[in-house]
Amino acid sequence: LRPPCSFLHAQSRTLDKSAMIRHLQKHMGEPAFQCHLCPAAFTYNSKLVLHVRTHTGECPFSCVHCKASFKQERHLVKHIRTHTGERPFSCIDCKASFKLKKHLVSHISTHTRERPFSCLDCNASFKRKYDLKAHMNFHTGNFPFSCAHCNASFVRKCYLVRHIGTHTGERPFSCAHCNASFRTKSHLVEHIRTHTGERPFRCVQCNRSFMAKRRLIEHIRTHTGDRPFSCVHCKASFKQQGHLVKHIRIHTGERPFSCVDCKASFKQKWNLVKHVRTHTR
Repeated sequence: LRPPCSFLHAQSRTLDKSAMIRHLQKHMGEPAFQCHLCPAAFTYNSKLVLHVRTHTGECPFSCVHCKASFKQERHLVKHIRTHTGERPFSCIDCKASFKLKKHLVSHISTHTRERPFSCLDCNASFKRKYDLKAHMNFHTGNFPFSCAHCNASFVRKCYLVRHIGTHTGERPFSCAHCNASFRTKSHLVEHIRTHTGERPFRCVQCNRSFMAKRRLIEHIRTHTGDRPFSCVHCKASFKQQGHLVKHIRIHTGERPFSCVDCKASFKQKWNLVKHVRTHTR
């Protein structure tokens, strides 16, 4: 039987109980599935199940290749590709292929040059909304991710994670071809290409190819002359975000790289490296 809608003037009839619940919620505007551990509520039971795992820590989807486990099956599927090397998302314009669809979407824009997310304060534009948000932090001076070991702060969490490795010395990502190890997985992936010779990122203007996507992006700016990273303190602009970060320290006086053996601190990591050698001599 198809249960009739109990609201006056409603003309729709639903096919089953779950469809009826969804239909009623359109009228009521209230989520039907309430978490018993916190005030959160959800329209669908499946969303509630995922949410409850954030409380219980349950990770029912386990990898057969390692000890990793996940709260969602789709996260396990993505993880397994790090073991199998599967790259199911291929670019139709070049030979590049990717493990995740979002990485393919981002790559395609290197061919089309589409950058739909524009900064209102300068001429910078970005392929992803997330990148625009991180860029805006440079204008506002908001560096929300702070290091617990020193005064350094960053616009992105990944930058902070990478920086913390300078304190802990941890390099958990090891190359299977040599003894090299890295603080981030992305750096390991780039390094492995020095062994395989893979250069998946190709410039459509001059046919040069690169092992790292960031190198292609930097190279394209030699054609376009684009300098999207502008200083809010002066008229300087830069092709690379890292160069802007270093430049801003001239204005702010920030010295995020500190020596663990003395009180010396530096604006650039390389200057810290040179300084540390004076202690080891």
